Amino acid sequence: MTLSRRHFLHRGAAFSAGFAGLHALLGSRPLWAAIADDAPIGYGPLVSDPRNVLDLPAGFTYSVVSRRGDAMSDGLLVPGQPDGMACFPGDNADEVAIICNHELEAAWTKMSPFGEGNRLLDRVDRKKLYDDGNGSHPSIGGTTTILYNVREQRLVRQFMSLAGTNRNCAGGATPWNSWLTCEEDEVLTGDDTGAARHHGYVFEVPASARGLVEPAPIKAMGRFMREAVCVDPRSGVVYMTEDKTDGLLYRYIPKEPGNLHAGGRVQALVLRDAPGAHTGNQGKPSHGAEPGSNGLAVAVGEKLPVRWIDMEEIDAPKNDLRQRGHAAGAAIFARNEGMWWAHDRAYFAATIGGRASKGQLWKYVPSAHEGTAEEDTAPGMLELFIEPNDSAIVENPDNITVTPWGDLIVCEDGGAESPGNRLLGVTPEGRVYTFAHNAASESEFAGACFSPDGSTLFVNIQGNGLTLAVTGKWRA
Repeated sequence: MTLSRRHFLHRGAAFSAGFAGLHALLGSRPLWAAIADDAPIGYGPLVSDPRNVLDLPAGFTYSVVSRRGDAMSDGLLVPGQPDGMACFPGDNADEVAIICNHELEAAWTKMSPFGEGNRLLDRVDRKKLYDDGNGSHPSIGGTTTILYNVREQRLVRQFMSLAGTNRNCAGGATPWNSWLTCEEDEVLTGDDTGAARHHGYVFEVPASARGLVEPAPIKAMGRFMREAVCVDPRSGVVYMTEDKTDGLLYRYIPKEPGNLHAGGRVQALVLRDAPGAHTGNQGKPSHGAEPGSNGLAVAVGEKLPVRWIDMEEIDAPKNDLRQRGHAAGAAIFARNEGMWWAHDRAYFAATIGGRASKGQLWKYVPSAHEGTAEEDTAPGMLELFIEPNDSAIVENPDNITVTPWGDLIVCEDGGAESPGNRLLGVTPEGRVYTFAHNAASESEFAGACFSPDGSTLFVNIQGNGLTLAVTGKWRA
């Protein structure tokens, strides 16, 4: 998909303004200043759900949009393991298009869109299947697209929009209305999975697609255990997380903003004053860091100047991109997962970061000269946003999104300790509140995203294979 520079910047400005919400109207005041000083944080205590699915505050309700195993309009079945999602304008004012990842491996055929034993595989044009496993072990991950009427709160249509990929975990929305779906995988052709093609790539799915897209990996973005991405709509730079205990933070500088297939550079983040540092705040090299790694104590709110280094051999035939990056000075993060662009910065979650390994939320503020030769004169800044080290406040943050009023919504992937997995709100000043609780199971929440009109929050309960729509008395 090729866009003119003018069109890209126009769309990018609209994208950024939409996510910033009240920020532009309030000038330099933080978003939370729009709320009365005596207003409570969040929406009050949760009400137990008699159906034991989702506990919500009073005034909020949910409905089931999609359920694993249901028949879709293309004759396939709703796949299991719904994960990252994004929501886009649909074909009319009342309709949205939700693109949903499915984090599936080839062996998990009981949750396959092709049915148990892949009995429905013949309904798919093999040219639209990225990896057919040489006919015997097809990859069954990918994306579904849900067309949903937000005014009537009903499903219109659902179908596979990308097929034959592995472990589509998270990804990110683009300013040009497409979804970048990421394979959290490093499977190579010829290993014991039966894969016929390498995995670990980004694929692009336009929100306008009404069937399976051509499965074209964006190889210029590198191959690694990628979790999530977000796009700076001003520059077109794509930021990328890596879900490994010794993972890095990457960026992709495209040659043509808005056309990621045209090539570009992959780089890794280095803390300018502490090359090779581990950012987990565990006080010593841990979580897979190599001996000799620098431990680093980072305070909440501390701003760390960064630089970026070019990565070579980005297809990584030895699955060693992060190790080579760290050897060259790149910072290590404790399992970076969810990521979202908001307020002119990239927010991301380090799921097991922090002294108690309960998670950290970071934010990266790009340089005014991001991706250019001048950025060293005013470097981008990495900042630790929150690190509560208390499972009662935050336990293992994963997917994140931003609300229309400027808070973050965080999906927990912990659940080992009471009260179980929750949807958490985080204000721009770092105050945390509980918005919802998974009453159905110990499964993680995933894929939280809002409809463009702000009326509906969509979210997945992954282990139960449910996609839910939540409505209620949202803030303005």
